Amino acid sequence: MGGRPAAPIFFPQIVSLAPGARLGPYEIVSPLGAGGMGEVYRARDTRLERTVAIKVLSSHLSASPESRQRFEREAKTISQLSHPHICALHDVGREGETEYLVMEYLEGETLAERLAKGPLPLEQTLRYGMQIADALDRAHRQGIVHRDLKPGNVMVTKSGVKLLDFGLAKAVAPATPAVDVTALPTQAAPVTREGTLIGTVQYMAPEQLQGREADARTDIFALGVLLHEMATGRKAFSGDTQASIVSSILRDEPQPISRVHPTSPPALDRVVQKSLAKDPEDRWQSAADLGSELKWIAEGSQAGAVAPAISRRRRRDWLAWSIAGLLLVTTLFLGNEVRRLRSGPRTPTIHSFLVPPEKTSFRLTGDDSAPIVLSPDGRKTAFGAGGKLWVGSLSTGAMTPLDGTDAGTFPFWSPDSRVVGFFSDGKLRVVEATGGPVRAIANTPNARGGTWGSRGTIVFSPDFRSGLFRVSPSGGPAAPITHLESGKHTTHRWPSFLPDGEHVLYLAANHQDPRGEDSGIYVARVVGGAPRRLLSSYGSAQYASGWLLTVRDTSLLAFPFDLRGLIAGPEPVRVRDDVNFDLGVWRGGFTASDNGVLAYQTAQAGVGGQLTWMDLSGHRLSTVGEKSEAYSPQLSPDGQRALVVLGDPNNDIWVYELDRGVRTRLTTAAQVQVSPLWSPDGSEILYSSQRMSGESIEFVLTALTSDGAGARRVVYRSKERIEPTDWSRDGRYLLVDRGNIGAQDVWVIPLSEPDKAAPLVQSQFQERGGQFSPDGRWIAYQSLQTSRNEIYVTPFPGGGARWQVSAAGGTQPRWSADGRELYFVSAMDDLMVATLDGRATRLEVKEVKSLFRVNLYRGPRVGLHSYDVSPDGKRFLINDAGEVGVPRVALVTNWTAELAKR
Repeated sequence: MGGRPAAPIFFPQIVSLAPGARLGPYEIVSPLGAGGMGEVYRARDTRLERTVAIKVLSSHLSASPESRQRFEREAKTISQLSHPHICALHDVGREGETEYLVMEYLEGETLAERLAKGPLPLEQTLRYGMQIADALDRAHRQGIVHRDLKPGNVMVTKSGVKLLDFGLAKAVAPATPAVDVTALPTQAAPVTREGTLIGTVQYMAPEQLQGREADARTDIFALGVLLHEMATGRKAFSGDTQASIVSSILRDEPQPISRVHPTSPPALDRVVQKSLAKDPEDRWQSAADLGSELKWIAEGSQAGAVAPAISRRRRRDWLAWSIAGLLLVTTLFLGNEVRRLRSGPRTPTIHSFLVPPEKTSFRLTGDDSAPIVLSPDGRKTAFGAGGKLWVGSLSTGAMTPLDGTDAGTFPFWSPDSRVVGFFSDGKLRVVEATGGPVRAIANTPNARGGTWGSRGTIVFSPDFRSGLFRVSPSGGPAAPITHLESGKHTTHRWPSFLPDGEHVLYLAANHQDPRGEDSGIYVARVVGGAPRRLLSSYGSAQYASGWLLTVRDTSLLAFPFDLRGLIAGPEPVRVRDDVNFDLGVWRGGFTASDNGVLAYQTAQAGVGGQLTWMDLSGHRLSTVGEKSEAYSPQLSPDGQRALVVLGDPNNDIWVYELDRGVRTRLTTAAQVQVSPLWSPDGSEILYSSQRMSGESIEFVLTALTSDGAGARRVVYRSKERIEPTDWSRDGRYLLVDRGNIGAQDVWVIPLSEPDKAAPLVQSQFQERGGQFSPDGRWIAYQSLQTSRNEIYVTPFPGGGARWQVSAAGGTQPRWSADGRELYFVSAMDDLMVATLDGRATRLEVKEVKSLFRVNLYRGPRVGLHSYDVSPDGKRFLINDAGEVGVPRVALVTNWTAELAKR
């Protein structure tokens, strides 16, 4: 600590120690100034012959017990912090009535002095911001909040910045169970009176100004103010009086940095805007996350290429990639580059990433997904996030939700890039990209993609076991254009028009052996004629820029394609080697525009989950078996075994013996089998399977003995899709999700009279995942009524009334054994617990709180559950994804320019 503090932090008083005065072994050399609570001197350590900074309690405060208590706490606080960007504490002492701290002496100037000369260059703003964020992260992990972060408390040295003056820091409970609470400073009584403002007004968060408790997010707000001031040289919030400054902080948004300095990356605007959110819940939830974003921008600014991956550990405080609405690194000039792609071959290839809207995540894989698709002109994207479809602009980064598209899947564009087609509630629908009324034009029970040709025809796959159909965008009867060849193919899916508007590409495959030699990419005329096989494949394909694109394993391959002869070249070029393939629906995770823009979901290394026992605090206790792509774990009633679904695209039911970690296969039917359930006594296992007869599909609920040795019995048959979710403890009822994907309702099947199956929760919204309370009086389920999944509880058997349990998103409800608690997973991937009282006729929700953060492996069927609660309620069996990161969507402009280099 040293240098000359900025004028605003001096006290109007006479320095009380003269040069030559001694405090223990320390000899005062000269005054340096005053901080928020103490006077600061340059001194000499006579024992070690080094220069130090000494801070003593200001004389006008020395008589205050409260100030002394704060001073003592500062010593304890700083002594716990060892970090290259936090001023080090060497010693603590008392000389008579004078209490003092001996600090590291720093050569340099305060950030306040530096800012008096004008704004910082972008590189310095980002570097100092990263260093401050890293220092705050260290403090926050030790349960310490600074509460007075401002330019006068940041020292600029040759080696970077150093944080000063934790004198106003307050020891708080650690944010994560991993922090040892015994290491935190103790506090017998609060030293800040309720309603007292602690800090410097221009850098205080709204909750501080309102006298509420400060936490780590309060420091994040202050860091956002610092970033804005470093980048612009202007105060983020200003006014003629303190009252007007307070009013500005509570009401106003600061001017975006990019308006002051147009060359500033818009991503920095987003980082600052999120830091300065009025509600702490809307800010970055950790300094580590904020620092990672700054690093991302900094490396992008230096390299101009692909932003580095951010680890899941640094990302798990928020839903993976929930940065609101921007392209990373290259957003500022991406729109211009997209428009210039046609101008000549010299346009450079640009790499960046797409991110979902704030507080949402992309729905990229699975039966109910809505993966990103580029508009033909390469200017926009359509995608699913937060329970609905959105349209994003590549030139501005703006993203707009489309009303009426709740639970929409597999979007596609009209050839003029003005209308979006999609599927929901068993219908093919269209909506203007700018919003407006949604029109239904065809029935599609379980769609597998659509495409819109240049001659005004839509071709779509209405069901996962059907041929392709065509229909007019204005509606009318749908006509078949391909027919399944018995014994060869059981599905035609993922149609994609060629530029002539007359021919369409598609995948033809067989559910019994989708990787077999009969599977391939075919081309067919929309008006009829024999289809032609182009190449062997087990995934989707698209024509773009003279190439036929498809994914094999994780490689995006480009085959040269002759549009006149409809012939694909024999030797492909590898475009990328990190592209995801959706095993659940046999689709490559990529999309390309007409003008050379490519977007793709990056493949994740080490995909799979590890069944892991965790306690109520989230501590890992042990693991079960090896890491695998098993999902939907369910514990047996005695807690000794666990069911899982394993294998894609077709899957089977397996059972783990938990004490030995040994797994046994129970089904070998080579078909889709999902949602296994234990009978209440553990003697049987129920599951759902799909059976095909010609082009007719039947869904069957089958029970088999839990050792797999006995005969199977059919419990229920349905022409409509059903998946069982729970079996009542008295053995009398089943709960099932019934309906097309994205349009399910919760039904009850009385096992003694299955023909009397009836809906319990049914509406225009999707409801699913029903769970019986142990006493059978309540049903918990999730619903999309509010455009995102929330947890509700309704009475059983009556239904009707309902109570919302979650407030910030919720899926996967699970009851405790005594029915007093209901667990669920929040939208931010917290495992939550709600304390309920259901003894009366009305349900009372007493408390809802977070237990710990989870990173769940869900498999390709993202709607299925990923954890279960032990019978004694003391542990959770969690399908843990470990350090697998949140899926990313990469964007490449002028992607064909790189093909010549390969």
